[in-house]
Amino acid sequence: MLTLPAAPLGPDNPLPALRTPGPAHALGPEELAALPREMARGIGRAPLRSLLPAPVRDGYGRERPETALDALVLENDRLRVTVLPGLGGRIHSLRHKPTGRELVYRNPVFQPAAFALNGAWFSGGIEWNTGATGHTTLSCAPLHAATVPAPDGTPMIRLWEWERLRDLPFQVDLWLPEDSDFLLVGVRIRNPHERPAPVYWWSNTAVPERRRVLAPADTAWHHGYERGLRKVPVPAGEDGADRSRPGRSTHAADWFYDVPDGRRRWIAALDEDGTGLVQTSTDALRGRKLFVWGTGPGGRRWQEWLTAPGTDGYAEIQAGLARTQLEHLELVPESELSWLEAYGPLAADPGAALGTDWAAARAEAERSLDLALPRTAVDAAHAAWRERAADTDPEPDAVLAAGSGWGALEVLRAGLALPGTPFPEATLGADQRPWRDLLRTGVLPPPAKGDVPFPPQTAPAWRDMLETAPADPATEYHLGLAQWHAGDRAQAVRSWERGLAGAAVRWPLLYCLAVADREDGHPERAAHRFAEACAELDGAVDGPAAVTTAAALTREAVEAQLAAGRTDRARALWRALPEEVRAGGAFRLLDARILLAEGRPAEARAVFDAGFEVPDLREGAEVLGELWARLTDEPLPAAYEFRMRP
Repeated sequence: MLTLPAAPLGPDNPLPALRTPGPAHALGPEELAALPREMARGIGRAPLRSLLPAPVRDGYGRERPETALDALVLENDRLRVTVLPGLGGRIHSLRHKPTGRELVYRNPVFQPAAFALNGAWFSGGIEWNTGATGHTTLSCAPLHAATVPAPDGTPMIRLWEWERLRDLPFQVDLWLPEDSDFLLVGVRIRNPHERPAPVYWWSNTAVPERRRVLAPADTAWHHGYERGLRKVPVPAGEDGADRSRPGRSTHAADWFYDVPDGRRRWIAALDEDGTGLVQTSTDALRGRKLFVWGTGPGGRRWQEWLTAPGTDGYAEIQAGLARTQLEHLELVPESELSWLEAYGPLAADPGAALGTDWAAARAEAERSLDLALPRTAVDAAHAAWRERAADTDPEPDAVLAAGSGWGALEVLRAGLALPGTPFPEATLGADQRPWRDLLRTGVLPPPAKGDVPFPPQTAPAWRDMLETAPADPATEYHLGLAQWHAGDRAQAVRSWERGLAGAAVRWPLLYCLAVADREDGHPERAAHRFAEACAELDGAVDGPAAVTTAAALTREAVEAQLAAGRTDRARALWRALPEEVRAGGAFRLLDARILLAEGRPAEARAVFDAGFEVPDLREGAEVLGELWARLTDEPLPAAYEFRMRP
């Protein structure tokens, strides 16, 4: 167990995730045309149309009681690794025992924030991101975990799960060879389907911001919150500042290093004495990146928001399958990708590694890495892992933690054989049981009276089954979700309208139709349907889910009323919520927006003066600054300064 001040995750949002978080990484046609053809093709490959079937995770707050978190420990005489299987398999700590140094940035708290594709994410350590551009929907989700023999016979921790955005299983194997200073990580993504699949992976490591970051490149693709992607020299920026030192960047930005073909893949973050962390890999993990928060007030506020007041800042060094995180590769049917990563201490000559000569600094870091862990040793370790731990697929020795039942459902549906990463039928839970019934009987059962709809399935095979199932309202609801996810929005609307005609419980279908109206540019009709959904919800859901559902639905409904200029209706919906919900930061912000729409700017300003926090404020969100600017010409108070753009 690991005990930390930790904010509870709370319940998932019960509304289906019909939208993506926003166009934070979007590039226009002219920008794409200026990029190398391979890169442009990867950026345009299979963009998400929604977050379905993943749930939105926004039930957390900012109160952090001391909490015991499940933790697994892997160690030898050189390293001690702490892994959190219940939180995406995050490596929380990587401690070098001979020196007593923490090699990564170890967050002293667990504080979710809306940075993952579907919401809850937390900072620190080493995270595994798969699915689509951004932090994985599994950031705060449990993974399956077990012990498996490593190639050298030592115990290895295997983490695995079924990633639902792309409908693919993956595994992460962690082991420490005897007397090794390096944690070895074998990663495998499988495509068991008869269709190609887009694939994405980035391993993100948080490191103290004071370190210098080195990588084997002279140029990088720069991506900032002002959008766009352009090639720039490294380490010097246009203003002459050394961008290899995170503390010298004013604004938050990404630098995707353009590592030449044939060069060894690595990235390092070193302190002023020349020591720190290095990450290297086999060549399949092509990309390397530096992310910085910047020294501006927005970046500093986000760092404080994600950690604890008074802690040092951090940056991230990252490694991925493509040159940039905007790209996806294609994984052909019935195939897999695998590679090996290594994380460990690096000790370089500080005079060279930290000097102004970039070529000499890189050469010194790479020389030190070659001495500590030769490239041939990484390739040999990957080959041994492939032969012992992947190709022969040994069954786990002992199960350490359980993930979701979604993989078990897919194995049951398709009769898949995935040795080494078992998804036993015993892991099926309440979320999967209706879909198992559909699989066995051809009929999808309705949710129990007083319940919210059960989680959706949107993959092509499930959509096919829904199309042939009896067309009752619950089935039409889920069929519409699968059609929406596939991009057939007109057909989705028809399915929801058919379901609505005979539905006893109407609010889920009305919600979907309201979102469709909003997305199609019909704000008046969307506002009407949102309001109707709120009215139909009253008394339709029982227990704690009633409050969660009302809060989620009303939050969107109020925004829709404001967008349509229906201020009175927005106020009535807001006022109908329980007092404890209205006291939350997100609804205090809504109150201020309604007050301004009502022509009461002084009272809206008073909401800011009294203070509030929106726990699930999204990365890059500017709503606080925009609203403040409509109230006053005064500078935005520091507590509300989350703006990231220059």
